[in-house]
Amino acid sequence: MRTGASWVLAGAAIGAVILGIWGYGIAAPNSGPWLADIPRKAADTNVDVELVLAVDVSYSMDPDEQALQREGYITALTSREFLEALRHGMHGKVAVTYFEWAGASDQKIVVPWRLIDGPASAQAVADEIGRAPYRRAYRTSISGALTFAAPLFEGSGYRGFRRIIDVSGDGANNQGMPVQIVRDEAVAQGITINGLPIMLKRPSAATMDIENLDIYYEDCVIGGPGAFVVAIREREKFKEATRTKLVLEVAGISPAARLLPAAAAEPRISCTIGERMWQQRWGRGYDFN
Repeated sequence: MRTGASWVLAGAAIGAVILGIWGYGIAAPNSGPWLADIPRKAADTNVDVELVLAVDVSYSMDPDEQALQREGYITALTSREFLEALRHGMHGKVAVTYFEWAGASDQKIVVPWRLIDGPASAQAVADEIGRAPYRRAYRTSISGALTFAAPLFEGSGYRGFRRIIDVSGDGANNQGMPVQIVRDEAVAQGITINGLPIMLKRPSAATMDIENLDIYYEDCVIGGPGAFVVAIREREKFKEATRTKLVLEVAGISPAARLLPAAAAEPRISCTIGERMWQQRWGRGYDFN
């Protein structure tokens, strides 16, 4: 389903941020009810959002991109706009965990579940992210990241109105299960998946980058109530775009959908394009293991 809705955000400061988001290539192909009936333990702490930050550290991410990506989350979590969105929530609290991913079996939690309820706790989470050593690893498995992320909510210790997986990366899935299958399984559990496709480099067969990565994310990666994509095309706007996406997620809104042709019911880019590119390069066939 590819209809969209505009949502009203309380607070003038946050509203000012939303007015500037269109330069980052936001699209919202999905819509639906926000509140899911999520049975959880009575002892869980109520929060507005349970947010999993899933960050690409595959070799296609050069060291400069990795640094920008991490700094983007660090500055976003401590920004005035993020804290204003937090303050306007029903509970004024969000739960966040941050992990890095690459191949189908390569995921590492950098920051376990943490509660953010104000500037001090936001800074503590940002500092924890900043202290982690950088690493890079082989292959790109968005499906592996989603498979790893989905069960994290059940042990979070928090009860959120919304459960969101926030995926950032610069390439298409080329290892593991087909991404759209894993995406649909997560969405069936009441999870929303948002995307932050990084499109700073000119697409090249040598690096297995693809044209229109944002469209690939829209059609093959994101899903669930209010799901949207914020594409990053310019290095100087990296931090602002990351902040914008986190503000939207915490505030519980999604931008209005752009109009898509009726044929958009089918993916505009093949959801197995990454696997096919890997096959053409290495001649090993599809790798769904």
